[in-house]
Amino acid sequence: MERDGQLPLYDLVAARLKDAHTAVRRLQVPQDVRATLARRLLAITAASKHDLAGAARRLERLMEDIGRGGFPAEQEDRRAEGSA
Repeated sequence: MERDGQLPLYDLVAARLKDAHTAVRRLQVPQDVRATLARRLLAITAASKHDLAGAARRLERLMEDIGRGGFPAEQEDRRAEGSA
């Protein structure tokens, strides 16, 4: 099986996804921000089935965004305001 060599990465991504879901659930943010983060997590989960390394990178970026308080809905709002 070609993915046997990726088992440690699967374990790492699975554990990080679990941590990310917990982090999102605990955030004190508006519901729309939480929903956007949850959608990102679902997209990363789906991507991990086809591109594990890419999903790991996306998950790392998401966790960095959460860590510094750069939430997606706020970023999208700022982009929309700038383009109006």
